[in-house]
Amino acid sequence: MIEEAESRAGILHIDMDAFFASVEQREHPEWRGKPVIVGSGPHERGVVSTASYEARKFGVHSAMPSREAYRLCPHGIFTPGNHQLYSEVSAQIFEIFHRYTPFVEGLSCDEAFLDVYGSYRLFGSAFEIGEKIRKSIREELQLTASVGVAPNKFLAKLASDMNKPDGITEVPTDPREIQRFIAPLPVRSIFGVGGTLAKHLNQVGIRTIGDLQNIPLKALVGLLGENTAEHLHMLAFGYDEREVSTDRVEKSISREYTFSEDEENLAEVRRVLLELASDVGAQLRASKKYAITIKLKLRWSDFKTITRQRTLPFSICDDFSIRDAAIDLLSQQKIDAPIRLIGIGVSGFSNESITKDAQLTLFDDPATERTEQILKKERLSKTLDKLRSDVLDGGDIRLGIGDTR
Repeated sequence: MIEEAESRAGILHIDMDAFFASVEQREHPEWRGKPVIVGSGPHERGVVSTASYEARKFGVHSAMPSREAYRLCPHGIFTPGNHQLYSEVSAQIFEIFHRYTPFVEGLSCDEAFLDVYGSYRLFGSAFEIGEKIRKSIREELQLTASVGVAPNKFLAKLASDMNKPDGITEVPTDPREIQRFIAPLPVRSIFGVGGTLAKHLNQVGIRTIGDLQNIPLKALVGLLGENTAEHLHMLAFGYDEREVSTDRVEKSISREYTFSEDEENLAEVRRVLLELASDVGAQLRASKKYAITIKLKLRWSDFKTITRQRTLPFSICDDFSIRDAAIDLLSQQKIDAPIRLIGIGVSGFSNESITKDAQLTLFDDPATERTEQILKKERLSKTLDKLRSDVLDGGDIRLGIGDTR
């Protein structure tokens, strides 16, 4: 059965709580409950690396000059830290992450994104996986972590900051609920909004994400320029197309098409989508890879962009499966305005059929087997590749493939 992954939250952002300071408190039980400041000494010209939550109550924070930290918290315990130990503990943390998914994107020694869309069958929902990881870290390492659970990376990162320390927050998946959920947050919390941009936005009355949601895109372009405006506009509504990126798996293969004029004819949109899907399938086979996730992308004239994806029960490389999934995803999306751009992509790569890849099979249904029908589709797709190569000879003629639904 094909599963629509995006209907559920499947991205975790896990951030260790005051990591260096927490490790020091673990190693020195007498420091527990006391303000611990890791970094330069109190009278040295240097900065704070990490401060425990007890020290943060006095206004101490990372990157603050150590002399200033001493002024705010003279009774704090200053320590240069043990970075070899932190590295060893980090490896233990990431080993716990990999128990639940192979798709882990480390951002630092104490922070990572996890894609757990393929882990539901074995470990439960994304929220349940987040709780299991927190429990494992607490029981095995005597440390705490905060977790954000969401449909994408931007929202997961926002969520992980909401209930620190030692908390877990799940973002809604309904687009309207997402907008309401993030509306009260300050614009400074948006990825890419630094102090200077936040100040500029505040000066024109944009202080919260909700304020951004209420400004027409054209007006925002006039204030910030097209690229920045589009970036902030998409994030303000909770859209983030970035995938969890790992060294182990290539990011994706995708094709997009921007209509010369916004397209109202769904038959034409469908035709273009099928051609894009066939192109993606050909690229996938040329790379000698199999994919398990199919993603549809739609953009409207106001630059509002959505993505919808499905995780298949087995990896594929044929045109038919990609096209079928693409059309299904399109048919399930309400289209109430002309379309500016459409795209299709595949990800979750393996070098062989997923049923032959022990690592990936761990996160799939063991009872699922690739059928002879799928193998026939692969063979036919590869035959069509050869025909395209022989007949087209570099031209732009396309060989159509009938709808297999």
